[in-house]
Amino acid sequence: MAMPEDDIFTPHRNRSRPPFGGAQARGKVIDQEGREIADGAMSGGGLHPQFEGLHFDFRNSTANPFGNLTREQRLARLEAIAKLLDVAFIVPGTNVRYGIDGLIGLIPVVGDIITTAISLWLVREARLLGAPWHITARMLGNVALDGVVGLVPVAGDAFDVMFRANIRNVRMLRRWLDKQPRL
Repeated sequence: MAMPEDDIFTPHRNRSRPPFGGAQARGKVIDQEGREIADGAMSGGGLHPQFEGLHFDFRNSTANPFGNLTREQRLARLEAIAKLLDVAFIVPGTNVRYGIDGLIGLIPVVGDIITTAISLWLVREARLLGAPWHITARMLGNVALDGVVGLVPVAGDAFDVMFRANIRNVRMLRRWLDKQPRL
């Protein structure tokens, strides 16, 4: 059923028929316990009385687990993610280490896009830690090289395992941070 052009351009309250989800279209609304919910509670009459005091504050550190971390905690988190991406596993019988970057990279194109996005997030975090432009530029170069070469079907996956862009980036960030005076 096509909508007339008047209904498309006319605001909600002026439409000729009730909007979807109106009381006429809905009928009875039953909650999980089998009780009927009053019509006023569902159609703009506010929240159900038991939920009126409920609100979320995402600015508070208890609501955001990544909100108020120290510099060392943020760096430890970056190192853990880099290790997971690049060196989390060992090929049995060898000394070759690989991470989920090499595994996800086996999915053509999409896998490389996903791992490049995670690597870019690490660069963003480095920037938030105060890394200067020359450090972030080198980090972005590592990510770009890893992402572009990673697009090559088999050789790119081998390059991902050997190049370890995330470990390089976190190591570069750590060296820079160690040279900075503590505040």
